[in-house]
Amino acid sequence: MIPTAPVGQAKSKHKHHHGHDVGERLYIHRHTPIHALSPALKIASLLFFLFVVVATPITYWLSYIVFFSLIISVILVAKLPVLTVFKRSLIEIPFILFAVLMPFFGTGESFVFLNFTIYEEGLLAAAAIVAKGTIGVLGAITLSATSTAKDILQGLERLKLPSLMVNIATFSLRYINVVSDEMDRMKVARQSRGFEARGIRDWKILGSAAAALFIRSYERGERVHLAMLSRGFAGNLPKLATEANSQRDLLVAASLPITALILSLLDRLVI
Repeated sequence: MIPTAPVGQAKSKHKHHHGHDVGERLYIHRHTPIHALSPALKIASLLFFLFVVVATPITYWLSYIVFFSLIISVILVAKLPVLTVFKRSLIEIPFILFAVLMPFFGTGESFVFLNFTIYEEGLLAAAAIVAKGTIGVLGAITLSATSTAKDILQGLERLKLPSLMVNIATFSLRYINVVSDEMDRMKVARQSRGFEARGIRDWKILGSAAAALFIRSYERGERVHLAMLSRGFAGNLPKLATEANSQRDLLVAASLPITALILSLLDRLVI
């Protein structure tokens, strides 16, 4: 017998995404209020929050304590693994290394620390890059972990991003998996013939394989485009029906940027 759900059982709002394609590798499936929000609301909330962060001078350090507390609270509510968030945030390391050098260059007031001249202007600039960059990275990690790439693209389309940009990103997301699979098959074919790249002498073979992959991808793109035109494609992909956002969802999404804005303004008024 095939088990069936009770007739009166409500359908869950959460979509299950357990695939392994490019659009779902960053997604972490959970049942949380953050996951339940529509992608458009999450994107808009994050953008307004980051606008408040960027517009706040680094000298208002109490505001940045609040900003970090808010974004960490969102991560905890979304039940994202702390270790996973930390590993993904390591992408920021190159910017941090650049910021570390900034205090040693600049003009204006300075002080000596361990025989090194530290410029206050450079120190503040470095602190701003690290603080604002880290908050931005944590926000992007949270968005990508609570929404699949497909959902994010639908959210951008709902926020009136030009359809051409959405179509390009959609096709890129869809066919990067196809190209990746094609590359894996070509790699298996080379290995089955005993090929193993060991040095610069093998670059010619690898270059030929890359050229063949490009030609196959280009020809596949032409075939797909002709097939779409034959089916009446006129430049716009079909749009899926979307549910209207409830008042509760709007309040949840607006709570992050509004809280950050109010506390930032209070910090400025107090000081």
